[in-house]
Amino acid sequence: MSVRAEVDRLYREEHGRIVAPLIRLLGDFDRAEEVVHEAFEAALSQWPAEGLPDEPRAWLLRAARNKAIDRIRRSRSFADKRAELKAVADIESAFAPSADELLELGPRDDMLRLVFTCCHPAIAADAQIALTLRAICGLTTPEIARAFLVDEKAMAQRLVRVKKKIRGARIPYRVPAPEELPERIDAVLHALYLVFNEGYAATAGDALVRKDLCGTAIRLAELVSALLPREPGPKGLLALMLLHDARRHARVDALGELVLLEDQDRGLWDRAQIARAL
Repeated sequence: MSVRAEVDRLYREEHGRIVAPLIRLLGDFDRAEEVVHEAFEAALSQWPAEGLPDEPRAWLLRAARNKAIDRIRRSRSFADKRAELKAVADIESAFAPSADELLELGPRDDMLRLVFTCCHPAIAADAQIALTLRAICGLTTPEIARAFLVDEKAMAQRLVRVKKKIRGARIPYRVPAPEELPERIDAVLHALYLVFNEGYAATAGDALVRKDLCGTAIRLAELVSALLPREPGPKGLLALMLLHDARRHARVDALGELVLLEDQDRGLWDRAQIARAL
């Protein structure tokens, strides 16, 4: 696999898990996304000459951490050195040196914070989905515009407006309190369902199926199910996703064409995933 292909894969699969803690620590969607883009640009610049690092995902997380710290140190928004040092310490503690901790343990709460913020009731439903596809899934503005069948410029303006809305309304970057969850969960499940659908039958990109989007939707559905273990909605959605995704390898032939259910090789179905769903 080429360096470019590996970086593209990591961007699709890890964008949300890298950007989520940075939004909390930097306090702004745009600044966090800029830091993440800078980290991936650094990878494209350095990896062809230096070779792929042993832990590419951890490398990207550390690069993002360092760039976030640099931004804080250059910022004029901190009144004194104490505030700067506290912000730097927060970032350093949030990004542990272990790749497993960085990618599996630490970001879980931040991913939940991010999806609930994207799906806040103060944000219009279509804007919730667009922001989720951008912030969590890392889709570009043209890709999101194609998914919504709208002009690219109109989608760019929609994304700018929703981010301004979050700042202006001071929408908190947090998981709702337990008593708020029942009235907030439907919007999140709807967003995850549409993210999964975009992966299951992609409108953007060259492939019919985008496993990165399906995987992101499934991971988030697992987190939401764990957050609300007694609620049937998250468990039902997760089961639906797992059952459909279990047929992924049988749905497309060697030429990338769709294979109908009755023509699929059932030996290619993921039996372990089907068992998880049931």
